[in-house]
Amino acid sequence: MIYCCQEHVELVLDVVVDEYETYPILNEIPKEKQLSTGCEYCLNPAIYMVGN
Repeated sequence: MIYCCQEHVELVLDVVVDEYETYPILNEIPKEKQLSTGCEYCLNPAIYMVGN
């Protein structure tokens, strides 16, 4: 699972496809958890959780 903000979602989708060679699953993080979860590429709050 990779947590990301709106700015980095395309990068994360590409990373999942490249690393796992599968279609990525994109889930939006509930509003109440967005404040405590940060993007793995910057300091912004994460909006999406991407997995395979």
